[in-house]
Amino acid sequence: MSGFDFEEERIKQEILKLGARQVLLQLPEGLKFEALCLAKIIEEAGALPIISADPCYGPCDLATAEAEQLGVDLVVHFGHAKLVKHEPLPTIYVEARSTIPVADVVEKSLPLLSKYKRIGLATTVQHVQALTHAREILVRAGKTVIIGDAGRMSYAGQVSGCDYSNVKSIADEVDVFLFIGGGQFHALGISISTSKPTLIADPYEKRVYNIDKEAQKILKQRWACIEEAKHAKIFGVLVGLKSGQKRFDEALKIKETVQQKGKQAFLFAVKEISPEVLMEFPQVDVYVNTACPRVSLDAPSKFLKPVLTINEFMVVSGEISWAHLLKKGLFEN
Repeated sequence: MSGFDFEEERIKQEILKLGARQVLLQLPEGLKFEALCLAKIIEEAGALPIISADPCYGPCDLATAEAEQLGVDLVVHFGHAKLVKHEPLPTIYVEARSTIPVADVVEKSLPLLSKYKRIGLATTVQHVQALTHAREILVRAGKTVIIGDAGRMSYAGQVSGCDYSNVKSIADEVDVFLFIGGGQFHALGISISTSKPTLIADPYEKRVYNIDKEAQKILKQRWACIEEAKHAKIFGVLVGLKSGQKRFDEALKIKETVQQKGKQAFLFAVKEISPEVLMEFPQVDVYVNTACPRVSLDAPSKFLKPVLTINEFMVVSGEISWAHLLKKGLFEN
């Protein structure tokens, strides 16, 4: 295994300490390729490894139900920092910190940052340990560097798929954000949440690029979904069944709001929100998703009907304006 620290010795010691006989491994999509190697480590510690093959979207998506059904003694959740306050089963979080250096790609970002003075730094939990070095490089280049620490995340500068409180807390103090990490997922969230220019410094692909055009494309798609939803007569309100995504009270409020406007609303309990699941109910004109808000944002063209976040529904219902939505955040609950 290379590129990430999977804390193998810590896992072995935890298994021995608990006397665990069966261990459930849960990994996000970007780390599943390491599942077999990790399972061998569990076997070496004397326990039976079981790999969760289901999608894993974040620390809010703990495989609690699966673990209870299988009767495992320990859940090892990889790739995220702890979010859920109390787990029903013994659970350890292995953040899988990246061991790939970021200095070169931060140096590459300097030409693209030439017209900006105040730089906001952000990353995922995999690279939070690299922010200090990245800051030093930027400061030597004459930049003012700010790293947000709003307190809701585990680390300063950290963002997650649905929590951008750290970057939003400093958005008024910076000219541009530099996100250190792979892929566009989190950088798009930064751009949309802050309305600031956002660059990706990708240490895996060793390149730096701007994400703003993609962010504007998503905003246009979301505006179109909201406008279509204003003409809907039948609403489906999605209630998430995953442990960290249950917002039943919010779903009830949305149902009541829809009915007060003389329209129909129905509650749907769902574990995995997919186009295939939703197309089974053709009478529904629009869905409001109270579970993971990034589902509808990252694949709007795949859904046949609009799938709104809670905040987007508030625009449809007239509770807030589009401008207020952009300030509040499209997908932050």
